[in-house]
Amino acid sequence: MKHVPVLLNEVIESLRLKSGYNVVDCTVGDGGHCEKILEAIGPRGKLLGIDADQESLLRAKKYLYKFGERVVFARDNFVNLKKIVQENNFEKVRGILVDLGWSSPQFQERGRGFSFQKEEVLDMRYNPNSDSPTAKELLNNLSEKELEKIFREYGEEKNSRKIAKLIVDTRKDREIKTTTDLVNIVEKVNKQGKIHPATRVFQALRIAVNDELGVLKNVLPDAVDVLELGGRLSVITFHSLEDRIVKHYFKSQAGKSIKIINKKPITCSPEEYERNPRARSAKLRIIEKV
Repeated sequence: MKHVPVLLNEVIESLRLKSGYNVVDCTVGDGGHCEKILEAIGPRGKLLGIDADQESLLRAKKYLYKFGERVVFARDNFVNLKKIVQENNFEKVRGILVDLGWSSPQFQERGRGFSFQKEEVLDMRYNPNSDSPTAKELLNNLSEKELEKIFREYGEEKNSRKIAKLIVDTRKDREIKTTTDLVNIVEKVNKQGKIHPATRVFQALRIAVNDELGVLKNVLPDAVDVLELGGRLSVITFHSLEDRIVKHYFKSQAGKSIKIINKKPITCSPEEYERNPRARSAKLRIIEKV
């Protein structure tokens, strides 16, 4: 399965790419946006592709092999953007893309407990070799109050208190190990609706395990620093918490170091939604360094 990138044409237009430009893709995934970016900046422009997931990088290398040395790969978290750029001597950056979405293979093929649709061990780390606690460890060790806060703040889960209490009660008898264990608990509280009952709980755990919101807050000013004057930063978010962080940071810096290109986020067309329902919640915001 190859990941279908969202807002592909909009991203290419937003970065205002030209031949010879150097671009950073902070979340290379399976290389969905990279191919079009490399075509736009050819024949001499280069792309630095960053991802913490080794399997994503291997897939991206397979899809982008034809571009040869014009692609530089870095296995790291994009929170270290400045360090990664310096270590790879990647200079004169004219464009940066941060796509906070998920590739379909990460949900379906990684075996790390990202999806509530199949039984897997609850890991949820982007980098399985990192020292950060797994989702299983959080579920079995955090207090009821700490779990409730994660579900409420990161998942906007209305039944966060009831779910947290039931998790703590359940683990007194047995360890919560798998996605199925967690889904069974959540379904005792949440009933089936437009979305799966466990959607928000899984989202919240993934965000907590990988400190996604903290990483996003830290990378935005670094991305602006890395850009050349006139360079552009494009950020695709997929839920309100991410979009709020990006929107507020851009507004706080407008007229200082950046110019906001689109006051309202760009969303997918009806045609793209028909082809790829995942694009429904995607929002693209763009700034230019001044």
